Amino acid sequence: MKQETKHEWAFRARFRRRAFGWKSQPAIARVKEAVAEIKQAARKDRVLAAEGAVLFLEKVSPALEQVDSSSGAIGAAINKTVEELASIIAQAPADETRRDQWLERLWQAIEDDGIPYIELLPEHWGELCVTPARASRWADDFIDVVRRSWSPDSGRSSYFKGTSACMSALLKAGRNEELLALLKIAPFTWWHYRQWGVKALVAMGKKAEALRYAEESRGINDSPIAIAIACEEILLSSGLAEEAYDRYAIEANQGTTYVATYRAIAKKYPRKETRDILRDLAASTPGEEGKWFAAAKSAGLWREAIELANLTPCDPRTLTRAARDMGAAEPLFAVEAGLAALRWLAEGYGYEISGLDVREAYDHTMQAAEKAGCKTETHARIHALAASDASAGRIVAKALGREISLKQ
Repeated sequence: MKQETKHEWAFRARFRRRAFGWKSQPAIARVKEAVAEIKQAARKDRVLAAEGAVLFLEKVSPALEQVDSSSGAIGAAINKTVEELASIIAQAPADETRRDQWLERLWQAIEDDGIPYIELLPEHWGELCVTPARASRWADDFIDVVRRSWSPDSGRSSYFKGTSACMSALLKAGRNEELLALLKIAPFTWWHYRQWGVKALVAMGKKAEALRYAEESRGINDSPIAIAIACEEILLSSGLAEEAYDRYAIEANQGTTYVATYRAIAKKYPRKETRDILRDLAASTPGEEGKWFAAAKSAGLWREAIELANLTPCDPRTLTRAARDMGAAEPLFAVEAGLAALRWLAEGYGYEISGLDVREAYDHTMQAAEKAGCKTETHARIHALAASDASAGRIVAKALGREISLKQ
């Protein structure tokens, strides 16, 4: 029989035990390189790529033992990597023996995971098992340990790394009633575990019960956004988009920026009027409506954007950039954005503001005003703003003192 040629993974040598110091960025860079190497291999040989993924997951935690994880950056990078590599392993067309070997190796890596870094891998256990039969066997191995760890007879519950793996395997095996029964003996309400109950109910076609189960999971240990995401998904899959929007859209689609949040909702609810979405988003943050200016601008809602910018404080630099960028295409909008920037500057808003910020806002506003044919009116409005300058050191009046004293 022809022997397989052993593949030499470049990342293997780089991920020795304690290979990295305390700085997280070099480690993150190496993690990305390793994932890229595995993905490159997957283009030609998915089984080989899965083998590399298993090897990486075995080596990553020991290699990162000394890395400073306090910023959360390395943890986030590894969490994303675990999700990507779990998919590669699950989708590889491996034979039964090889897959069983992979699972044994991965479980050992989880047990040896001291920091831990691959703690999310058990959540993918059902996916990694691929078949319901294999998932059921693993569930049998785990379930008694979970029951003992949750037993009130012991006086206190204990932590078992295979709890999520057990529930994931039960779900994959279709043992939904058993999964729900197991969750009933959990010593506390925790969404991290109860999410599996929601998935089990959905798998059983009991979506209304799944929705109630998710809502009942709210409490001290809940994850409000994660619960909202699950509930929204249930309603959308049931064709109840309007109810999903009204109850969960804003909470479930929180992005890293206000613009990202708006775009996520607009994409998910294409039949919803953009003006209605912006109105609802602004209403969800009373006293901070101005922060939705950029979202309204990105949607081309010029009038609404200016209304928001003037309703509550908006970052002057954001408004100045809008005046600069839209001066040619939408000069009237640019004028109003620039005037709003000067207004908030005159009221003392903005971080580490200098006279240069004031000059920039003024220049872009006047350029747009010339384009729009309202230069005289705009100059008069700026004059009024500067006259009522309440900023520290009257920075607006000082920076524009010469310009606002000229008659146009």
